Amino acid sequence: MDLTLSTDQRAVRTAVRAWVDAVVIPDAARNDREERFPAEALDGLRDTGYLGFSIPAEYGGGGADPLSYALVIEELGRGDPNVRSIVSVHLGLVAAAVARWGTAEQRAGWLPRMATGEVLGCFGLTEPDHGSNPADLTATARRTPAGGYRISGRKVFITNATIAGVALVMARTGGPGARGVSAFLVPTDAPGFAAHPLHGKLGLRSCDTGELVLDDVPVGPEALLGGEEGVGMKVALSALDDGRISLAASCTGIAQAALDAMVAYTTTREQFGKKIAGHQLVQELIADTAVEVDCARLLTWAAVDLKARGERYTLAASKAKLFSLRGLGAGRQRLPAGARRLRLHRRVPGRQVPPRRARLHAVRGNLADPEVADRPGVDRPLGVLAASLRAARSAYAGKPARRTGVSG
Repeated sequence: MDLTLSTDQRAVRTAVRAWVDAVVIPDAARNDREERFPAEALDGLRDTGYLGFSIPAEYGGGGADPLSYALVIEELGRGDPNVRSIVSVHLGLVAAAVARWGTAEQRAGWLPRMATGEVLGCFGLTEPDHGSNPADLTATARRTPAGGYRISGRKVFITNATIAGVALVMARTGGPGARGVSAFLVPTDAPGFAAHPLHGKLGLRSCDTGELVLDDVPVGPEALLGGEEGVGMKVALSALDDGRISLAASCTGIAQAALDAMVAYTTTREQFGKKIAGHQLVQELIADTAVEVDCARLLTWAAVDLKARGERYTLAASKAKLFSLRGLGAGRQRLPAGARRLRLHRRVPGRQVPPRRARLHAVRGNLADPEVADRPGVDRPLGVLAASLRAARSAYAGKPARRTGVSG
């Protein structure tokens, strides 16, 4: 694996980084605070061509290689993961599935409009009672005498739900299990199709997340992705592999933003007569963070390399996603928008890896979190250590002291 970026890849990273700094970052905090959709950034994504960046050139896209796509997603995640989500779902989940599994007519009909941003895509998999497990979904697609289908069901937590022009919907056409699942390209203006926005989320607050309601939506046989039933499981799993790469790259970008903020703050703040970056413990925290950011990036690139060479990358993408979701132990108030919610991307079952060291604020006293400062018990200025000492003194109050050791 060659870790050297090509001239074109470096140029792509430089260009998207400059665009993110100028357009995305200035509004990121306000959009997140007000749950305001980043409409200006979406317009910019259309104008710059990033909405068609990885779509094959024959359909009007940029034809970018997998690593260039990962570089773009990392930079978008560094600026605002809400903006990143628009691109990664539109390209990584929907357009990539159409390019890989679609018929010639489906590719020619959808990809050119997706490349220009005229049509955005959303990925209709997650259901209220079954999560993102495609083998257990309950949405159904009934055959009609005319050869088409009528789709009914609900999908939740769908990114791009209310702004998409096409929904890649997984629905059951056969019996139970994976073999009964098929994939459909459903125009969002079809009769019976409705999208309702979701608000009050803990993270990704300015992302367009919503619920899809399909009430006997009629579609023709041309909507069946790949032209055959029963391939929905393969479509979903391959799309989720690409989604893991996108999420790993995005979280790496968030972590990079946090590291940049740590360096900027510690090299300007002074304590005890020098910049706090000159203190050994602070240097250790920064060094540990830098190593973990590089590890996350290299694991992501390793998965991308396997994909580019046509090899299986499911395990590598899962590793990259798992590592990049570990989060950072830096002071939360000092991190940029999105970094404080890095852990909200976690969707990996099982126990999380415990931190190597106790968090410093657990000993020194918790600093008030501006988002939950009114919650009882959050701001404990004396810290856990002082509370433990108080409890110990109370337990032994009034008891005679016990002599220990050897007297002489």
